[in-house]
Amino acid sequence: MNAVTLSSKFQVVIPQAVRERLSLQPGQQFQVVAFEGRVELIPVEPAQTLRGFMKGARPLVGREKTDRTL
Repeated sequence: MNAVTLSSKFQVVIPQAVRERLSLQPGQQFQVVAFEGRVELIPVEPAQTLRGFMKGARPLVGREKTDRTL
């Protein structure tokens, strides 16, 4: 487990092993979330990188038929 220290400027350094494992880059942005007593950093992904991530997923709910009679 990697331990870090919060500086007097409220900054932390992400350990090198974690940066390399997650391919983090300088200047990368994160969402910061407080969740169940912990702080989570979630990398912000540009919308373009999400294109096609649902390919092959099957819907759980079928389409509803609509009544077109008025």
